[in-house]
Amino acid sequence: MATDLVINATSYEVRIALIEHGELVEFYLERPTEKGLVGNIYYGKVVRVLPGMQAAFVDIGLDRTGFLYVDDVIVGQQKVYNLPIESTGEDDHAPPDSLTNRIPGMNIDDLLVEGQDVLVQICKEPIGTKGARLTCNITLPCRNLVFMPMTDHIGVSRKIEDEEVRQQLKVLIEELRPADTGFIVRTVAENAAKEDLEADMEFLLNLWSEIQDIASKGKVPSLMYEDLDIILRVVRDVFSPDVDRVVVDDRPTFERVLNFVLNFAPRLMDKVHYFEEETPVFDAYGIEMDINRALNKKIWLRCGGYIIIETTEALTVVDVNTGRYVGKKDLEDTIFKTNMESAREIAYQLRLRNIGGIIIVDFIDMEQEFHREEVVRALQEAVKKDKNRMNILKVSEFGLVQMTRKRSREDLSRMMREPCLCCNGDGMAKSRRTICYEIFRKISRNAKKISGSNVTVRMNPKVAAMMLKEEASTIHQIEDEVHKQLTIVPDKNMNVEKYEFVWGSE
Repeated sequence: MATDLVINATSYEVRIALIEHGELVEFYLERPTEKGLVGNIYYGKVVRVLPGMQAAFVDIGLDRTGFLYVDDVIVGQQKVYNLPIESTGEDDHAPPDSLTNRIPGMNIDDLLVEGQDVLVQICKEPIGTKGARLTCNITLPCRNLVFMPMTDHIGVSRKIEDEEVRQQLKVLIEELRPADTGFIVRTVAENAAKEDLEADMEFLLNLWSEIQDIASKGKVPSLMYEDLDIILRVVRDVFSPDVDRVVVDDRPTFERVLNFVLNFAPRLMDKVHYFEEETPVFDAYGIEMDINRALNKKIWLRCGGYIIIETTEALTVVDVNTGRYVGKKDLEDTIFKTNMESAREIAYQLRLRNIGGIIIVDFIDMEQEFHREEVVRALQEAVKKDKNRMNILKVSEFGLVQMTRKRSREDLSRMMREPCLCCNGDGMAKSRRTICYEIFRKISRNAKKISGSNVTVRMNPKVAAMMLKEEASTIHQIEDEVHKQLTIVPDKNMNVEKYEFVWGSE
């Protein structure tokens, strides 16, 4: 079946879906009010150096300062970026000449000082309460190449497996590149002509020169370069000969995409199509239902088992269960088949939901070592389609699989959901009985201090119903103890956990 890239563009939201064999495998979302920042280059100022964390906070003009780790620091801005350094006595924040080159093992306070100006690039979006992750090692991607002006290196995408092709590309880039510059050949360039690579290289070199000129005159902090918007970025990075069609439902966006493809991949122009039907494009492809499913905590497997995905601040936990699946032969076979299917589903869900960071998978315990190895191999095979770098460890002595997935932007859940107003994101609320007893305690504690013969409590109708029925005897006991009459007032506008006291007579 075909592989389609479907673009739904409106003034308030852009949604992009990658469909493989009729199944949604990647989903991109961007809203003008929450525009992505990865790839943007800023001229910033170091506001705090933290030796204890071997990192620095850099003001780049956003609401929150960016985080720059020691291994991402390249010093000697006057040499690397050709920026003019003016001596201003005590206010001269330029690093000494001895630190012009990055020396492994040096501490952050040897490399940066507060008030120093640095050119940095966002490599990870601000996530939750954390600011953006920054790097001084600038990278500028194009269709076939990624330019690394700070690095003297030639790399080739690992997904280009033919060793002869890899060597040919390295030799070709070596012939074309200027001295002391770095380039990575992207997967899409496996069959690219020399003219295509040369054109990309010229474009990137000119772009870097423009950024240097802007930085030499720019204020601090300020934006030096803004990466392409989500539409052109996905077309640049995802649209390849392996994609059969790009379908766009908005005429101006279709023209933009067509013009972009004309400049960077003219041979693929015939694959760009405008969607003219009255039915919304995501409905036509059945994508809306897949997106809603990707927000569910529980995912059912075809065999009848299911997995639970729980994301916390520190990591993501995946739990595998047999559910309704009872198998046919024996327990070990039932468990093995459930784990094998869940391994493929977990790889699919991580890619679709863009879950990154540390991931712990709790497969159902298997007695046979052979089965454990097979499940890990199935998981490793299933994640090969994922563009994000992943690392999977063997099953631990506790029966857990630990893995990491590179995270560069918010996952789907964080982008499309927000903490519950009732439970504040805990996922659980106090039980009705707990609220009842909490009310009783407050009455007992405060009643003697308040004059009057009546205590009125406004509360959620569900809590009121339990209090008046199941806890009626307790109400009578409390009234006898405090010598006051308790009046319960249901209020449908009140949250289950909320209640209000009116002390005294009414």
